[in-house]
Amino acid sequence: MYFSIVFLWSHGPSGLARALALCALLAGVSVASAQGQPSLQGTGHAGERLLEVYEGRVSRVSDGDTLWVKPLAGGRYRKLRLDGLDAPEICQPGGVAARDALAQRVLGQVVTVRVRGFDDYGRAVARLEQGSFEVGAWLVQEGHAWSSRWRGRPTAYADEGALARIQRRGVFQSPDAEEPRAFRRRHGPCPNPSVVGGGAGGLKN
Repeated sequence: MYFSIVFLWSHGPSGLARALALCALLAGVSVASAQGQPSLQGTGHAGERLLEVYEGRVSRVSDGDTLWVKPLAGGRYRKLRLDGLDAPEICQPGGVAARDALAQRVLGQVVTVRVRGFDDYGRAVARLEQGSFEVGAWLVQEGHAWSSRWRGRPTAYADEGALARIQRRGVFQSPDAEEPRAFRRRHGPCPNPSVVGGGAGGLKN
């Protein structure tokens, strides 16, 4: 299996480096699977500039990459957009499964929030961690989201996304899986999703 993957990935720019990275990732998955945990070694975070880091409890999950947290230190509920990935729209095939997977993993749990910036909708763009467990890497590796691309280049979770495709996990069980951005261009936004959880965003309590 490793030989086939290396052969396929060794063609094109930086093919050897990509192949070696993917083989290392697969080796990590084998060890992690034996321990009951996926490999969560997301890359591309070294040296990043963070605006804020805090701990909070997840109170609501809107879809596979949007959720609300209540900072443990107090203050308003905060709406977050997970960094480095794009989950299916809630009205798109795989959208409900992605939302439910994220809710099952983090709803009601305390997480570390690492805020990198804000999007056009005012949501904080952030990575979520549960100890050494990186939520975004897990979502992509399980096929519940696509790894984002920046100016056509792969970003932090490219290896996890490649592994999900090879193993046909989640949305990649279908050969016709459509990236969310393409789905939005064709269909426009989905109706307001039904959220999972009871916390209300924007409240001061």
